[in-house]
Amino acid sequence: MNIETIMRTSPVIPVLVVEDAAEARPLAEALVKGGLKVLEVTMRTPAALDVIREMKKVDGAIVGAGTVVNTGQVRDVIDAGGEFIVSPGLTETVARPILDAGVPFLPGIANAGDIMRGLDLGLQHFKFFPAEASGGLKALKALAAPFYQCKFCPTGGISEATAPEWLAFDPVLCVGGSWVAGGSPDEVEAKARAASKLAG
Repeated sequence: MNIETIMRTSPVIPVLVVEDAAEARPLAEALVKGGLKVLEVTMRTPAALDVIREMKKVDGAIVGAGTVVNTGQVRDVIDAGGEFIVSPGLTETVARPILDAGVPFLPGIANAGDIMRGLDLGLQHFKFFPAEASGGLKALKALAAPFYQCKFCPTGGISEATAPEWLAFDPVLCVGGSWVAGGSPDEVEAKARAASKLAG
């Protein structure tokens, strides 16, 4: 499965910060049942690798890691069975072992230089991050014009209310969002179901 296929699986990729691995499987089950199969587990907690392993046990879940910022984390995520890797920025040091391992990779970009560095590495799919703080949709439209071959997943400050506007922009294949993750399993499933139907 390549990164474009993953990005096209559903319009919203939940960005998940999970402190307790015991919560991982019920959360993943609720999200997948609601129609969001691609799950980004951020490497912001000590439990993250165990969370990835637990979520991978859920039928239909496509589980990857976000907030990957160094090569040690790259190795750990691959060893844990992460199916894709997302980073907040783009450096060749982090990108090279991911690409060499053949793992789908979605690096963060915020400007033209970032995108050009990605293109030099053979990448055309990027996370626009932090989306709202980096100028919002207006900024992404300006960046996407010269880089017409690129596709994006804006993340950072995007809500259920603003997601459709982002998704209406053709180079945007999906958005990253954390709003779907809170609450009981039933509440998460309901939010996931609504998010899975979002369109631009």
